[in-house]
Amino acid sequence: MADFVFNIAKGKVARYADLPDANDALIVVILKSAGLESDATLKDYATLSALLAAANDECDFTGYSRKTLASVTSTVDNTNDRMDTDAADPSAYTNSGGSAQAAGKLLVVWDGDTTGGTDANIVPLTAHDCSITFDIGVATTIAFATAGFFRAS
Repeated sequence: MADFVFNIAKGKVARYADLPDANDALIVVILKSAGLESDATLKDYATLSALLAAANDECDFTGYSRKTLASVTSTVDNTNDRMDTDAADPSAYTNSGGSAQAAGKLLVVWDGDTTGGTDANIVPLTAHDCSITFDIGVATTIAFATAGFFRAS
């Protein structure tokens, strides 16, 4: 489950997870651990561009790219009075050169226009602790919790 939900996304994650627009997607963005701001500061950013313009840096090892989540589902659980959102785990990342890189956070963000939007239009939804080092030549897979990446209750 998420360590926190960005303030801008509270109450909206299920709507974004429904992928209501023609060219929208949920995307994984991984932040480096070096220079990473505190959760209390991170959760106040309303766009990915604002978050990255601060002290936070996106991973940039050879072989890194943002990954679009597939098989996104939101399931209402009336018995437990909650809604869980999940997706297929992102495909593996392989650092194919340069040096090892330590990650500190995995973000799930919503891009409302994958055909022409910019980071200024991308809304950060959830943040997850991600203490992983991407070593050279090692395929590293990140898996969401069994219950999904977000729960509203």
